[in-house]
Formats: sequence, structure tokens, C-alpha cells
Amino acid sequence: MIIIGRKGTYDEWLTEDGLLQIQGWARDGLTEEQIAHNMGICLTTLKDWKGKFPSILTAIKKGKAPVDIEVENALLKRAMGYNYDEVIKELIPTGRIGDDGKPIYKQHVKTVTKHMPPDTTAQIFWLKNRRPGRWRDKIETAPETANELLQSLFDLERRSSDD
Repeated sequence: MIIIGRKGTYDEWLTEDGLLQIQGWARDGLTEEQIAHNMGICLTTLKDWKGKFPSILTAIKKGKAPVDIEVENALLKRAMGYNYDEVIKELIPTGRIGDDGKPIYKQHVKTVTKHMPPDTTAQIFWLKNRRPGRWRDKIETAPETANELLQSLFDLERRSSDD
């Protein structure tokens, strides 16, 4: 009997260690294509395995979830604006001269609170994705009268015949 191809290696990835590794790759931001490559399989095989083995799908989702939440929080923070502390180190002359004839400085550390203003690009992105009905670029309006409806249908028919 001739066996074409090789035996599937999914069983090694269904172990606790294998699933943790998959989860770690997802948490580190690898795409599913990169995860499949690391597993030694093609993307299509990984997609098949996600359907056949819920534990693989769960590992990928568990890995992605914390990072996705962090990014969402960072985007919201950037959209809203925020305050942050910046540590500034300054060298201040002491008024003394060292043995080498050079002035002696003392390091002074101070913390300054700064403000990062809201970012309109982040706001637009957030609103378009969270409230697409109100914030998408093109808002479709329904015809109000029968004549407008007939005109819309006529225009649609004319555009499709022009193609």
C-alpha cells in the first residue's frame, strides 16, 4: 500500500503545550498565516483544524483577546486625550570645581504632567466602527415619495444598462 502525503500532525498541537504555544503566538500578534507557518502547516490546514478541533480555535481566540483589548483601550485613550507624567533629568551646576578643573554638576530629577490632546483621526476611526449607522461616510436615504422611488428605479436601470 502506498501512502501519499504525510500523516497529519494535529495531535501534537492538541496537547496542553501545543495549545499554549499557539495561544502565545496569537498573543504576540502573529497572523494566522504566521501561526500556520510556525506549526509547519499551510493556512488552509489551520483553517480546517480550527473547524475540526475547537481547542485550536479557542487557543487562537484566547491569545488574541488580551492584545485586542489593550489596543482598543489605547485607541479610546488616544481618541479622548489624556494626561501623563514625564520625568525630566537636568544637570545643575553646584558652583564647585572638581580636581580636574571642570565644574561639578548635580542631577536634578523632576516630574512634569503633560497633556496629550484628543486625536480626531482616532475619534473618526472609533465612531465609524462603533456607530456606523451614524458615522459612515455615505448615508443612504430612502425615497420619500412614490415619484422619488420611481425616479431611483429608473436611474438604477439606466446605470446598469450603461455598463
